[in-house]
Amino acid sequence: MDTVLAFFVEHISSFDHDVLHAVNSTMRSSFWDAVMPVITKLGDDGIFWIALAVILLIPKKTRRTGAAIGVAMLLGLIIGNGILKNLIMRPRPYDIANPVLPRSRLLIDPPTDYSFPSGHTLASFEASTALFKDHTVYGFAAFVLALLIAFSRIYLQVHYPSDVLGGAILGFLLGLAGSTIVRWVCDMWNSRKNKKEEKKASEKPAE
Repeated sequence: MDTVLAFFVEHISSFDHDVLHAVNSTMRSSFWDAVMPVITKLGDDGIFWIALAVILLIPKKTRRTGAAIGVAMLLGLIIGNGILKNLIMRPRPYDIANPVLPRSRLLIDPPTDYSFPSGHTLASFEASTALFKDHTVYGFAAFVLALLIAFSRIYLQVHYPSDVLGGAILGFLLGLAGSTIVRWVCDMWNSRKNKKEEKKASEKPAE
């Protein structure tokens, strides 16, 4: 089992390094060096997605979607940032020996937490999935932004590709979970409300 695990870890590490090196050597330009830090900033602390959730919570017709995004992001904070990062404790690409891009040459301030999974990607895919479940067109646009944010983490050399892939998969699953939980709670609430109204109506004396 240890041999199989070591085999996968070795090949994943090799893949990660090859992709980071390819992105750094073939895609780097002054244009993308200016654009990618702006794109990645949209995912900082999940602020953009939190703001979206709050906005959607205001109108009644989108309240359930806003709640679903909020629940999904809370799950991601606990599972991804709270448990997985501190359980796996993967160092960042710039903190290993012979990094593709040393810490001193990063275009943004180096994050101080562990690398797996990518928190920016996790939050982005949680929110996009929950939004897509209720509003396909807006959800598709959110997925495009989520992909850009995810790629920016690789371009900026602050995450391995497998960190981003792991964050995307987990974010998708937690987005579905958030949407399912909120839908279940709403259905249960509406069912109880309807039963109360029916009981009230049945107890009302006939005129």
